[in-house]
Amino acid sequence: MRIPSRTIALPALTAASLLVAGCSAAGPATTASGGGTEPAATTPPPAADRQLAVKAAIPEGSGAPSAVAHPSGGGRQAEKSSLKVASYDRKSGRAVISGAAKGTRKPSLAHPSPSAPAGSAAPSAPSPGAGRNSSVAVGDIIASAPTPGAPDGVLAKVTQVLGSTDKGTEVNTAPATLGALLGDAKADGKVPVDPSAVTVEPLVKGTKVSWAKTGDVRFGPKGGKVPLGSLRIDVGTSIATAKDAPASAAASASGFVQLAPEVDFSYDGRGGSGLSPGAASLALAGDWTSGWELKGQAAASTDAKPLRVPFAKLKATPVIQVGPVPVVVNVGLTCYLQVDADGRVNVDIKQDLKGGFRVGGDYTHAKGWTPVNTSDITATSPRATVSAAGKVKATLGTEASLGLYGTVGVTADVAPYLRAEAEGEASAAMDGSASASGKWKAFGGLDLSGALQVQLKIFNTPVFEKPVPLGALHREWKIAEGAGAVSTGARRR
Repeated sequence: MRIPSRTIALPALTAASLLVAGCSAAGPATTASGGGTEPAATTPPPAADRQLAVKAAIPEGSGAPSAVAHPSGGGRQAEKSSLKVASYDRKSGRAVISGAAKGTRKPSLAHPSPSAPAGSAAPSAPSPGAGRNSSVAVGDIIASAPTPGAPDGVLAKVTQVLGSTDKGTEVNTAPATLGALLGDAKADGKVPVDPSAVTVEPLVKGTKVSWAKTGDVRFGPKGGKVPLGSLRIDVGTSIATAKDAPASAAASASGFVQLAPEVDFSYDGRGGSGLSPGAASLALAGDWTSGWELKGQAAASTDAKPLRVPFAKLKATPVIQVGPVPVVVNVGLTCYLQVDADGRVNVDIKQDLKGGFRVGGDYTHAKGWTPVNTSDITATSPRATVSAAGKVKATLGTEASLGLYGTVGVTADVAPYLRAEAEGEASAAMDGSASASGKWKAFGGLDLSGALQVQLKIFNTPVFEKPVPLGALHREWKIAEGAGAVSTGARRR
């Protein structure tokens, strides 16, 4: 398969794939009525029995699944619907809704229940042109997976029905929350991000993409070696070399980042107040493997800022089906190389890392939002050779963002690194040997940082005034050290 030089849009999902993602596929839609005349519904099961399945949304027939839901005040739960979002303008709230059979709905003139989501606009009467055959009604809550007219999906409440167009019913909307759809239900699960549904934009010449998914479908130069469910980005590039450095000390970096990301979602509507849940969580988790090598005499960092080279941007829009409700998750990743050097040291350093991570936020009604920040990433085969006095630190990391319906809720930076400092010449390897002339040390480590964003209000939880730091997770292990003309075993912890 030929790879374009700039933007790579990987193949779309099949019906058997783990995840529906991407901006070009039509998606599920959910609505909730704020009142009006509706057929009688089956009494919902007790709250303790309302456990909703969490799974990847799968297209059915000629399109993706859709659903309808009614506010918890009406005593009815989510069910399938034929509604689709033909277009949506997030800034103005204007949308066009299509797909409902005419004559099946009457416009709702009733006010929503007192437990309607905070910040929702009060409903207004439909315009004279809306009529009794309108596909949507005032008070409806639209939850849609990505469509061509709404690439990030939609979670919004209808505040005014404007009338019919050739594409459907035009409406005004205001922001809504998941609580209005999920009510007192409970849901908990992890959904893998299908690597074939990720859009990759290379930022550095020589960047290569590989992935492998279930069914033994593989793509790219390393596709035969990439584990199922993983995406791999390889890069090799020259970097700024120190001024007056010999030709033999030309600086370069090469390596790879391999990810098998998962979206971790949970919700418990019991134990809260109004539509605010008793508990919820949103996190990005998964397996991480990386390896990279830095060679030569890198130029000194300028203005106390290290050299930072982003080499690939990744984007995915997985849709999690929570019962009949489609929850749209936006995942963004930027892979980067960062070098912090003093311009004097000539190095050949290498490190391979492997492990898992989870970053995000957990919410309980009693404690509010608390950060989630864990990792067991460790070095597997670090090596360092340092010539001349100086310091250097090399990082091959990933900036991640995670949100719902086009709004960012969590940002994180997963940054494994290797650093060395020396007076004279030193080398070390994990085969148990190390040597040095002068004093030297080599370390591997991991920095993990980020923040929870105010957009987590989609859960209808109390909103904080500014981003809440995840709290920096910092781990470092010694590869080797020595002094004088010695030979010593490499150590790691």
